[in-house]
Amino acid sequence: MKRKMVSVMLATAMLVTMLAGCGSGDGGAAGSAGGSTAGDAAGNGDTSGSTDGNGVSDGEQITLKLFSNLPDRKNGQGLVEQTIIDEYMVENPNVTIEVEALDEEAYKTKFKAYSMYGMPDVVSIWGQPAFLDEVVAANVLAELNAEDYTDYKFVEGSLDGFTYDGKLYGLPRNTDIAVFYYNQKMFDDNGWTIPETYDDLLALADEINAVGITPVAMDGGDGWPLAVYLSDLLYQIVGNDYADIVSDAFADSDFSAPEITEAVELLKQAADAKLFQNGYDSQDYGTAMNLFTNGQAAMFYMGSWETSMATNEDIPEDIRENIRVFTMPAVEGGKAASTDIAAWNGGGYAVSANSEVQGEAVKFLNYMYQPDKLSKYGWENGVGLSAQDQGDYLTGSETELQKQIIDILNASTSLSGTPINDCGPSTFKATIESAIQNVSNGTTTVDDFLSIIGTSCQ
Repeated sequence: MKRKMVSVMLATAMLVTMLAGCGSGDGGAAGSAGGSTAGDAAGNGDTSGSTDGNGVSDGEQITLKLFSNLPDRKNGQGLVEQTIIDEYMVENPNVTIEVEALDEEAYKTKFKAYSMYGMPDVVSIWGQPAFLDEVVAANVLAELNAEDYTDYKFVEGSLDGFTYDGKLYGLPRNTDIAVFYYNQKMFDDNGWTIPETYDDLLALADEINAVGITPVAMDGGDGWPLAVYLSDLLYQIVGNDYADIVSDAFADSDFSAPEITEAVELLKQAADAKLFQNGYDSQDYGTAMNLFTNGQAAMFYMGSWETSMATNEDIPEDIRENIRVFTMPAVEGGKAASTDIAAWNGGGYAVSANSEVQGEAVKFLNYMYQPDKLSKYGWENGVGLSAQDQGDYLTGSETELQKQIIDILNASTSLSGTPINDCGPSTFKATIESAIQNVSNGTTTVDDFLSIIGTSCQ
């Protein structure tokens, strides 16, 4: 691989930035694409100055097209994104930003089409090899000047996944943690306790099923949440050996290592124990979330970006005010401690290499990432954890869910890095995300599954 297989985030640095608000970005050397520099566009959104040849002009009407994977513009990250867009257009009245927003799977499908026929000016991307390697190789994204972001308070290591051969092609939005959301009131009313071990979790499934409630709402239809769950289990089994074991599997096109085999078997045990809802393997993100937010499921396995559920008024008050989280319980005999968690830097934004208004696009990107924009607004709207230092925005009046997420991160002793499905080429990602439903539900054997995903790397 041309880049680090599994990006490493430094938990200590993240702790310092969250507590003290004194983080700094990871500024490496990088040039600029198409003769322009991100530095020309960095700043406060001022539109003064003459046309500079990079698509930034004084007074001339400019239309920026933004392609987003955040279709909900009234809640969570979509609301934050739209708020910043609206502010930018007020401050830059000659600029109109047109947004096309699709859910993640539809987004990725259309992104491939755009990569062949012309990309919008600003796009959502993911900083993992499965997505970024081929996109960069196809010259779809503009190179950014990494030195421009040394004062943007990016958490140390968070830019690594968006860097290819020493060049920066995008900026991360989040620090993501895999968690089980749970309904605390439902747990209290039924006398259920937070499981300390994986065996406890499977036993809890029996108790919850016995009262006619789904234990865990799982988006199995999309494949990637099951792959994240698998990665979470693998990390509990191997701890800090996770990166080496995954890298070796890709290097050898062989995923039959006993630790990976055990993780797949534990995933299958979850489905066998009816931990997930009936039909989980064909149901999508929205269906899974609705089961939880409507009180039909006691838990919901997803990333920390959904902490905005606690402030989403579309969710019944008695549910949203009782949403809490815990991380994957310990696996018997596993090397990970309870403070070793599955976490990574996920989605972010980039600029099209062929944008006719590339200068304005970079200028808008840099406006988004000013510390008092994306990071601040995200925190104020309860949207998980930023890839930038948010220490200045802690008020003590955060939702209980936000406080729990902070506590989990602050107590962490190590972070896994990229989930296994995003560590290799896109063919591997497509294969594992389509085959994992069948191994979890028993229609494919564990050995056959491991062989299938290994072959996809050859």
